[in-house]
Amino acid sequence: MHRDRAIPLTAVVLLAATALVGCERGSSAGPGETTAGPSGCPAALTRAKAAVKRAERTDVPWNGPTSGPTAVRGKTIAYVAQTMTNPGVAGVAQGVREAAKVMGWKVRVIDGGGTPVGIQAALSEAITLEPSGIVIGGFDPRSTARQVAQANAADIPLVGWHAVGSPGPSKRPELFTNITTEVEEVAGVSADWVIARSDGRARVVVFTDDSIPFARKKAALIRRGLARCPGVRLLAYANIPIPDAGSRTPQEVSSLLSRFPTTWDYSIAINDLYFADAAPALRAAGKRGTGPPFNIGAGDGDPSAFQRVNSGQYQAATVPEPLSQQGWQVIDEFNRAFSGRAPSGYVAPVHIVTAANSGGATSWNPPGYRRAYRKIWGE
Repeated sequence: MHRDRAIPLTAVVLLAATALVGCERGSSAGPGETTAGPSGCPAALTRAKAAVKRAERTDVPWNGPTSGPTAVRGKTIAYVAQTMTNPGVAGVAQGVREAAKVMGWKVRVIDGGGTPVGIQAALSEAITLEPSGIVIGGFDPRSTARQVAQANAADIPLVGWHAVGSPGPSKRPELFTNITTEVEEVAGVSADWVIARSDGRARVVVFTDDSIPFARKKAALIRRGLARCPGVRLLAYANIPIPDAGSRTPQEVSSLLSRFPTTWDYSIAINDLYFADAAPALRAAGKRGTGPPFNIGAGDGDPSAFQRVNSGQYQAATVPEPLSQQGWQVIDEFNRAFSGRAPSGYVAPVHIVTAANSGGATSWNPPGYRRAYRKIWGE
């Protein structure tokens, strides 16, 4: 789960508002509710192809921090997870555990179960443990305002992962820093991939979870990115809460296939897990694993997403979060907080993974991050 920069493209915003109409519950926006416009978009297509080419590079060197405080000893971290069924949340938790072990720190993971009550209870439990720091793992801190205020009053630093819309420190809510890729870049390059691969003539379904502000913003930016090309048409906007994805996505996909049996050729999801749940319905309908529809996940790039991409099973690409690196960054940011230093300010670059450039890997992280953090910490 990014800076809330205004995008001074009035025409694009108006086009997005008129052409990309969707339903906030499930699929909607039938053929009569969208504006396809002329086929193709030469300028947008050229730009999209260049952006995709840059994002698919695998030889980008480490551009993260190379200096900072040495390791502070004897710390404990509570990782409060939105839900450990979210592969991104779970992947970062694993990175946190790994990095904390290097530091000699203890980690306690508390699963919020994906419900507001559960997350509030999990954060309350974390505070009672009196840890050195608490991770806000993939949920909106405003939904736990009372608990966040308690942690702030107790001088327990909070580090967010996909907690607010922008990377870096946050005043309201008060977070030492928030770790995430730039949502504008992730959403933009996902839309660019569809435009580039389809030569500007795609018919697209977007899967999202509007209950999460970060995801809602990402989906809006995806739609805005698609609107750069008049030849791209949004068929449907499927709003499915992540905790319900396992039960609702197969039904939604079956419904979409009945409505758009031959026209649905691309999908973008704000999280790869939607395609894990979509695969059985696509398979049952006789769709090939290599598409169409050609599916790209705009996060989080968990191992199962890589496996689907590598094997050509109902996912063609992913724009992964560097989950392990971000877990290590969580620990580095806490170490800076404990040492009275400022946050690192690091934001990982956007990257597209396909079967052609994955090398058979099941994750992506910026090269050299472990070595860089170990050197900083003196380990």
